[in-house]
Amino acid sequence: MLKELRIQGDEREDHGGGPPRWVWILGAVVVVLALAAAGGWWWWQQSRIPEVQTANALARGGAAGGNAVLQATGYVTARRAATVSTQITGTLTEVLFEEGDKIQKGQVLARLEDHALRAALDMARANVKSAQANVEATRAQLAQSQSDLRRQDELAASGMSTKQAAEQARTAVTANTALLEARRREADAAAAQATQAQVNFDYTVVKAPFAGVITAKAAQVGEIVSPLSAGGGFTRTGVGTIVDMESLEVDVDVNEAYIGQVKADMPAEAVLDAYPDWRIPAHVIAVVPAADRGKATVKVRVALEKKDQRVVPDMGVRVSFLAAKNDAQAAPPPGVLVPRSAVVTRDGAEVVFVVVGQNAAARKVKQGTPVGDQAVVLEGLKAGEPIVLDPPEQLRDGGGIKLTTAK
Repeated sequence: MLKELRIQGDEREDHGGGPPRWVWILGAVVVVLALAAAGGWWWWQQSRIPEVQTANALARGGAAGGNAVLQATGYVTARRAATVSTQITGTLTEVLFEEGDKIQKGQVLARLEDHALRAALDMARANVKSAQANVEATRAQLAQSQSDLRRQDELAASGMSTKQAAEQARTAVTANTALLEARRREADAAAAQATQAQVNFDYTVVKAPFAGVITAKAAQVGEIVSPLSAGGGFTRTGVGTIVDMESLEVDVDVNEAYIGQVKADMPAEAVLDAYPDWRIPAHVIAVVPAADRGKATVKVRVALEKKDQRVVPDMGVRVSFLAAKNDAQAAPPPGVLVPRSAVVTRDGAEVVFVVVGQNAAARKVKQGTPVGDQAVVLEGLKAGEPIVLDPPEQLRDGGGIKLTTAK
């Protein structure tokens, strides 16, 4: 039977007439190697694509003004802002505001639990009334002793009373006068205690120190609030934050190499990052006389001449310092502004690389007089076009790039 199961030589061949099995194996190996080579080539090409930062070309009229001498970036800040807290430690029973609410000076913002302080105030007021009653009683005693003294003097003058009786009446007047003065002092002390109790009771009501807008709600009903940090994180130190929107201004950092060009009352224009087409007239308030050693910059305070509800604290701003105040009716100057690092030389020509999808297209440009750290491109570029900053040497027209946004 084993002989019957043996495969004969002529039976080992494929009766279908197709290629041998080793041909298929060889073909599969070739395909795998080809895919591996293609993947390696693709990875090598991807590793050669440079990562670049980008920015938008800015219109001169929209961001720098017609006669800008310097540009700097900064943030909107509030010169008048306060985190409102309580003067005493207590539990919140009412919080009468929400974030974004406009409030007036003296408006009630929150209330604390006040039962104990109300009882102390009532007791102090009762002590005042008791002290005043003692004053009136002593005053009546003094009036009686003065009447007795007059009668004793009359009787002594007619010989109907002894001198000793007159002396006793005079002593009674003196004693009651001193007692009345003591009662008055006690009444004054009781009134002072009542005033103190009233002040403590008033501390249970939190009022707005000035008009503004609530930007943060820091506590809720039922939480303990204290003017001091205590309780291991379970005690709040503030109820809410108020910002006076009329006090908004801009703080910018100017490179110390250019700070000599900035003067107090110098005209300027501010453009918010959130509203790039909105030019806000401004002027320099002051150059802060201190430098940042780490950044090599000097802080400059800039006032916004037009206030708007769109301007909120901590917004990013670009400020252009002007040689003269801009005429709102004047036509914007030609050209666009780009960082100087965006303009490079390729084959003897000045070019700017414009982002087109995942590639960079080289544009030949014509430059004008630079403005601060910005290059003025008169021809070859339009406002709003995305451009490559610091193009690497190997980047050429149509080359692939990996985009990262410049900060």
